[in-house]
Amino acid sequence: MFILELTLKGTPIGLSFHRKSAEDAEATYQEIIGAMKAPGELLEFTCDRQTDKKIAVFADSIAAVQMYEKSSAAASGRPAGFFAVAAE
Repeated sequence: MFILELTLKGTPIGLSFHRKSAEDAEATYQEIIGAMKAPGELLEFTCDRQTDKKIAVFADSIAAVQMYEKSSAAASGRPAGFFAVAAE
């Protein structure tokens, strides 16, 4: 299971959703990156794990996006993401 996490401008809380395969996660990641270059585009996503979970966000409000494998955080004992490096 792969997690995509969006960090929005002006808010400390990230939005996250799951993709089952690496290929789906990479395709969604590339879709988000492409949309960030086109201001005003609305992105809508559903979670593969919680199918009733839906996210809609304007691409120009996204500050960052990260993709990671869910099991990688548990295996290393560290939280996933960019902030894990700062904690060391």
